[in-house]
Order: sequence, then structure tokens, then C-alpha cells
Amino acid sequence: MFDVARRDIVVTGYQDAELAASVYSRPGHTSTGPGLFYLHGGGTVGGDRTTGLSFVLPLVLEYDLTPVTVEYRLAPEHPDPYPVEDAFAALVWTVRHSADLTIDPAQLISSGVSAGGGLAAGTTLLARERGEPALLGQLLMSPMLDDRDRTRSTHQLDRTGTWTRGSNQLAWAALLGSRAGTRAVSASAAPARASDLSGLPPAFIDVGSADLLRDESVAYADQVWADGRACELHVWPGGTHAWEVLIADSPMARQAASARSGWLGRLLARPASA
Repeated sequence: MFDVARRDIVVTGYQDAELAASVYSRPGHTSTGPGLFYLHGGGTVGGDRTTGLSFVLPLVLEYDLTPVTVEYRLAPEHPDPYPVEDAFAALVWTVRHSADLTIDPAQLISSGVSAGGGLAAGTTLLARERGEPALLGQLLMSPMLDDRDRTRSTHQLDRTGTWTRGSNQLAWAALLGSRAGTRAVSASAAPARASDLSGLPPAFIDVGSADLLRDESVAYADQVWADGRACELHVWPGGTHAWEVLIADSPMARQAASARSGWLGRLLARPASA
């Protein structure tokens, strides 16, 4: 249990939809500081804004960080572009209301787990494409990035772990319909399709070596480096999808949490012009 305060709010999503959201902070928090725009996992078909919060709530206490977590609309009832456009609109809303949220807009980081990690990457691409908002970094945990089902790990780990190839295919089909796997899919929906990752804020990516999303995560990090941007990549040995939830008290889970915290601390310590 984390000693944090929660405030529930309503933010504006895609096409002016009202979306439920929550803001977390240290008890008694009043000063303006860094913010984390968090998107939950669940394959874009499940989960809610509290899913996976154990990944980020320790950072609230360590860095006096203020996460905003949003209830984006889910597929298949709301297929692409609803989830990523909801996320982008809510991100813009967060920046515009940053003073009320006690968030410094110059210290706002996009983040997400699994499908939320893919949406965070897609939202960051949209922010670059549309010229706003500027983000300090992107924290992508086991991100779901590629709908094409052609990496070695998707075949190698076909029926292994907590997220199988069948689960992955169903999730992408729910989000993209008949466009899944075709050239009609945008990079904001499936960020692995982006041919240019220049101009993006520094990234942190971590994934388990026994996660079928492993290879797309590694390839995305490699593309970030190839395009001249900063990325810290961790591949945790033997980790399946959501392994940290299953063995939250393990030494490796503590190492993973420490790695994320270390990256965030270094990012927040960077000069504003860096």
C-alpha cells in the first residue's frame, strides 16, 4: 500500500468526450513539480486507469511526482483512432490545466504499461507531428508496439507466458479491424511502423526476455538510437509479460523499479536546455 492522495477529475478526450481521470500526489502536496501522464494496459480492450499503478506510485513518493491516469475508451467498441486520440486530447488537456494540477508542463513525461506503453509512444509521436505539447521523456514498460505479428519473439513465445500470440492477435484485431497487419495502419496506432523517431524526447524501455513483445521493444529502442535520440533499454532475464506483477517482491522486480527510478532521476536532473 502506498501512502498517496487521489483526486478524481474529468478531462476532455477525442471529439470532446468526457473521460474519467485520477490525479495522484504525496499527501499534503502543494508545490508545482514533475508530472507523469500514465496510460494503463489491457490490450486496449480491458483494464482501467488503476491498472498497473504499482509501477508508478513509488515514484510519487520518491520524486514528489504527480501522475495523471486517464480512462481512455476501449476497443472494439471504440477502435482506432479512439484510444490514442483520447490519450492525446487528454494529454493536451493536462498541459492546459497544469497549474491546477500542480504540474510543471516542462517536466511532463508520457508513460504506460503494455498497451498503455504503445499508446504512450503513439501519443508522443502525435505530439511531435502536431507540434505540441513538448514532453520531457517517455517511460514505456513492456510496450505493445507492432501489429504485424512477424518478430521472432511472437513466434518463439507463441503459447508461453501471460500474454500469448493469440491474445496479441485478438487485441490488435479489436483495435484495428481488417486493417491489422496491412499498410493502412498508422504509426500512432502501432508505433513500430514509424520510419523516423528523430525529434522525440528521451525514452526508457523495459521488457522481459520471455515476453512476446520483447523483439518489438528492442527494435524500437534500436530505431530511437539510429535516429539520434536517447533511449535506455532493459531486457529482464526470464521475465514474461507482466512478470513484475506476478513476482512483485522478487530481487529482479526491485532492480527493475530501481532502474526506472534511476532513469527518471537523471532525466529530471538534466538542464532545461539539454
